[in-house]
Amino acid sequence: MSTRRSDDQLDTYLLRMFCLLIAERSVSRTALKLNQSQPAVSLALKRLREILGDPLLVREKSGMVPTERALALLSHAKGALAEIDRMTFAPESFEPQHSRYAFRLGAPDYLAPVFISTVVERIRREAPQVQLSLQSLGPSFDFERSLAEGDLDVVIGNWPEPPHRMHLSMLLEDEIVCLVSARHPLAHKGFGIDDYQRAAHVVPMPYSISQRGVIDTVLAANRISRDERVVVQSFTSAPYLLQHTDLVFTTTRHFARFYADLLPLTILPSPIPFPAMRFYQLWHERNHNSPAHRWIRRLLAECGREIKAG
Repeated sequence: MSTRRSDDQLDTYLLRMFCLLIAERSVSRTALKLNQSQPAVSLALKRLREILGDPLLVREKSGMVPTERALALLSHAKGALAEIDRMTFAPESFEPQHSRYAFRLGAPDYLAPVFISTVVERIRREAPQVQLSLQSLGPSFDFERSLAEGDLDVVIGNWPEPPHRMHLSMLLEDEIVCLVSARHPLAHKGFGIDDYQRAAHVVPMPYSISQRGVIDTVLAANRISRDERVVVQSFTSAPYLLQHTDLVFTTTRHFARFYADLLPLTILPSPIPFPAMRFYQLWHERNHNSPAHRWIRRLLAECGREIKAG
């Protein structure tokens, strides 16, 4: 980047500081995440500006924003750190019991809680020193870029058309059902397609900007409309809205079963023949042969099979 004297060259500390500063767009938040003082982070930002010959972060009305050069350099910095990590932290074999690897997993909030809890239990038992970070996905989150740049190791999804550029393996299939209050008029008699269309529904906000979910795709293909009376940002809030209302929530059986065991809710067969909802894991070529990544992908697959068998 620059040919200045050696004590001004970028090292791994400054590279990591650069990536976090551009991601957080804040000296104070960066300091908090790194458990460092704000003056220390400010000094690092000053050194980065001198070495790279660019302000990197500039102040606007909404706060600090990265410059074009900072954004252009970000992927290079992440790539360099990934190479360094592979050289220093990726042994030829992965020993779960002794590893302190930090795995970063992206998953939607409608993934069955029992699946994530099973994953965490297995990790705590087999790799007690490993760290696991769970990133909630949403419409504005670019998971493909996060996988490519190493911000995430694995993404779990159920898009009808998963991206072809990623590696993929199936985790589990789940039946689509309807969840209602135990006191709902339909809780004991069941309901048909006409009842489904007349009912008031609680639905999540669109999960992906570019793709419809399985449920919306099937409804549109069959020209079935539903009264989407309540729209929620998080799947996990929907079951709590059912308890004392006449709302209907269409979801997967494992997700529904988890909340039906906690709340006064009833699971009903869907009157619409939805196909099974398929969940799979995605990962980038950059991690395909890593022993640590092969281990976590195998663990996720085994947890999926365990849920299915249960």
